[in-house]
Amino acid sequence: MLNRRRCDGISRRNALELGLGGFLGTSFVGGLKARAESQHGGHVPAGKAKSCILIWMDGGPTHFETFDPKPDAPMEYRGEFSSIETTVPGVGYSEHMVKLAASLNDYAMIRSIRHDQGNHGAGNHYMMTGSPPRIPVGCGAFVSFHPSMGSVVAKELGRDNGLPSYFSMPQMSRSGGPNFLGARYAPFVVGDDPNGANFKVRDVALPRDLTDMRFGSRTDLRAKVDRMVRLNDEAAGDPVLAFDEYFQQGHSLVTSPEAQKAFDISQESPETRDRYGRDGFGQRCLLARRLVDAGVPFITVYDGGWDHHSDIFGALRKRLPAWDNSVATLIQDLKERGMLDSTLVIALGEFGRTPKLSTLAGSTTAGRDHWANAMSVLMAGGGTPGGTVIGATDRKGFSAVDRVLSPENFVSTVYHKLGIDPNKILFSPQGRPAHLVSDPTPIAELV
Repeated sequence: MLNRRRCDGISRRNALELGLGGFLGTSFVGGLKARAESQHGGHVPAGKAKSCILIWMDGGPTHFETFDPKPDAPMEYRGEFSSIETTVPGVGYSEHMVKLAASLNDYAMIRSIRHDQGNHGAGNHYMMTGSPPRIPVGCGAFVSFHPSMGSVVAKELGRDNGLPSYFSMPQMSRSGGPNFLGARYAPFVVGDDPNGANFKVRDVALPRDLTDMRFGSRTDLRAKVDRMVRLNDEAAGDPVLAFDEYFQQGHSLVTSPEAQKAFDISQESPETRDRYGRDGFGQRCLLARRLVDAGVPFITVYDGGWDHHSDIFGALRKRLPAWDNSVATLIQDLKERGMLDSTLVIALGEFGRTPKLSTLAGSTTAGRDHWANAMSVLMAGGGTPGGTVIGATDRKGFSAVDRVLSPENFVSTVYHKLGIDPNKILFSPQGRPAHLVSDPTPIAELV
């Protein structure tokens, strides 16, 4: 079971249990009746993308050791890794990003997003929603002030195909929920490891004694799917199970041939599975591709453990080659199957890392701290022009200095490419209007 801890001490179990908090108040109850209808008459061209795979690098990935190395900076800034050339002249990547460097013509890289939320809770919320937290938020907070991209996409692009419109694997990010949109648009979490020999997703495994005839009453339905969990499989008293909407989705999910097929990763050839990488992250990327093929509009591949306050070079020497391979393979596989134009792939975390290396008290290895003034974001598919590198940071990686962009610009771009108006107005259960994104300006170079 994945249980990587960040510097705030939040584990998978803690985060999922805390995630229930957003549903316990009137926002949850009223959210089932929300009038989330647009009152905005603006026109957004039909997006090319029909689905989105979000690779969430939880903890805040370093931009120096991935997509924005600083080879001309002093050693205490540039670190131990060298820079390699990409397919775009004059653009270098870290030495361990070999496959993504060789395939930059298939995707875009944004190097100039910055914000002012330098802790995990607030940074996560800002990048997941395009909405800054309304009050100061601590590093360990589970924040939900606004619907996440996944929940909005599930609402706007959800399809009646027997599958939920939003999945998150193997857990939900702390700000990945629906807020006032309600439980219907919360993610279904697939916590099992698809790299395991006996991989079987509980939520789509039909109980042997279950037939459609026995699903006739609400009582029977609850008895059979009470073990199914929307937000987690560990915390008791999940309020989602009290609502008829969830019962109906549970019924559709466990009886759906499409769901059974999508999760049967054994249908993939051994060669394809090897190509993605035989680890949890690689196989989740493959499973995300299968869910897109089945018609799911939003899938989050949650990838924890990027909070490198120490041992950053030792940890990334082991991690980056496999991560680079899995992400590059996902993009290439979608391209080969003719699915990349209709599938948006994005990879990012809540912020970047500090320019200057430091060694924490009690530690013997150097690391980098939280840094919201600069970060790198990968975006592929959905009509994204390949080989595009947007913006730049200064020589030492302190800050975005060219084509400076905000989380709002990033999230607006995601919505725009999916054909969703980022200036749409939603209404809370109390009738309060809320713009989907406060600044609906997308990144022009990408749309």
